Amino acid sequence: MWGWVREGPRRKDLDRGSATVWSLGLIAVLCVVFGAVLALGQAVVVRHRAAGGADLAALAAADHWAEGGTAACARAGRLAAAQGVRLVRCAIEGDTSDVTAAAGRGPFAAEVRARAGPAGPVPPGGPDGTGFVPPAAVPAAPAVPVPGGGEQPGP
Repeated sequence: MWGWVREGPRRKDLDRGSATVWSLGLIAVLCVVFGAVLALGQAVVVRHRAAGGADLAALAAADHWAEGGTAACARAGRLAAAQGVRLVRCAIEGDTSDVTAAAGRGPFAAEVRARAGPAGPVPPGGPDGTGFVPPAAVPAAPAVPVPGGGEQPGP
């Protein structure tokens, strides 16, 4: 007969073009996985941006607590805006600041709370009563003059 009419189906002819379909399916799955990884990465970046902004804003507010709560929170708000985050909440209790900052929008929004203030006194025997004092609680050694000018931290 004519060239386009088949006499009967052959197994080899039934599989023609299946590699293209499988390839397209695999590409679609890889695109979905790649999109999910990108979305997760964006969420992590927004969370870190909010945490950094909240930490810096809390430090700024705690540094300026003596100027009053309004002035300290205004300073924290300016610093948060410079970091690209929004100051959601700011409270000053004595010389300790409590700040909440937010970053991102929609499903990628993150809010982080940070506190800053002076370190409390270390009780005798260390914080846990065992005698261990963490390095941050040990006073720094006085600076030692270095030959040729300048200073070097003590031993």
